[in-house]
Amino acid sequence: MKNIMLTMEYDGTSYAGWQRQSNAMTIQQEVEEALQDLTGETVPVIGSGRTDSGVHAKGQTANFRTDSSIPPEKFSFALNSRLPRDIRIVCSREVSRDFHARFSATGKKYKYSMIVRPQDTAIGYRYLYHVCVPLDVSAMQEAAGYFKGTHDFASFMAAGSPVRTTVRTVAGVRLDWDDPFLYFMVNGNGFLYHMVRIMAGTLIEVGRGRIDSLSVPEIIQTRDRKMAGPTAPPQGLSLEKVYYEKIFS
Repeated sequence: MKNIMLTMEYDGTSYAGWQRQSNAMTIQQEVEEALQDLTGETVPVIGSGRTDSGVHAKGQTANFRTDSSIPPEKFSFALNSRLPRDIRIVCSREVSRDFHARFSATGKKYKYSMIVRPQDTAIGYRYLYHVCVPLDVSAMQEAAGYFKGTHDFASFMAAGSPVRTTVRTVAGVRLDWDDPFLYFMVNGNGFLYHMVRIMAGTLIEVGRGRIDSLSVPEIIQTRDRKMAGPTAPPQGLSLEKVYYEKIFS
């Protein structure tokens, strides 16, 4: 039996996230159904983690086990011919038997994209959060720096999330301003439910002058979700990369 790793990208607009659900279409379901149609096998496709409804991915990873004689590198072409146009397998390859898309991962990189101007955009609106007021990008950059390091990020987790610990390590953060586009990039060893979107929402409040950039360390220390900013909308978020090595780039 072969263990196949998939690297995929998708537009999450029409889907209720990655994980299969009983009452909504998801990315996992589409891939599993395409795989069953291709091989005749009913096998689970294990993702590196869940992406929320409406969130996109450029570097989602998954794995599955198969007895199929199809060459590993050909799965991408065969699956793409069966998948909707908004889901694409970028690469397929055989990996070791003990590889697990979720548990073997050492970290992830996310990107949150915004357009900052009075008017929204007609091009790319599915992938950008429209902020109609000017933002103090310098203050946002200062605030973002406080996320770096190992912290208890309970203030940046959606309520009711069942996790063993809310401590995470953020290895790098960056805010790039390319008028009128603003990109928030963050990578780390793991992220809590809605964590990146709450971080983005908090930075936007800093940019609007509603939260002082110097108060971010205090917000982290309180471990109180009410102290952080709102959860930014899903369409601006994309899972850019899943790491399977110790060094983030």
